[in-house]
Amino acid sequence: MQDEVNLFVGRRIRRRRRLLDMTQQQLGAACGVTFQQIQKYESACTRLSVDTLWRIARALEVDIGYFFEGLGDAQGDSRAPLTRQPDLVSV
Repeated sequence: MQDEVNLFVGRRIRRRRRLLDMTQQQLGAACGVTFQQIQKYESACTRLSVDTLWRIARALEVDIGYFFEGLGDAQGDSRAPLTRQPDLVSV
């Protein structure tokens, strides 16, 4: 499941970057990473940290939620959580 999420986010990054006609080198420069690192993020070879994803979102002019839009649909049910969290019981 985790690999599927990373791949999904990477594809969303690539899609948005191409839509803006931006190269991997340009995106990397805007985020403070190398174009090789952008390649790794887009192919899900390397996992993204939250701060890097935030910088990418700013560079691509989208809200950070953009990268997760449709993820539930890709998993079969957009209303279902990606992972089930145990119910918290207050004592």
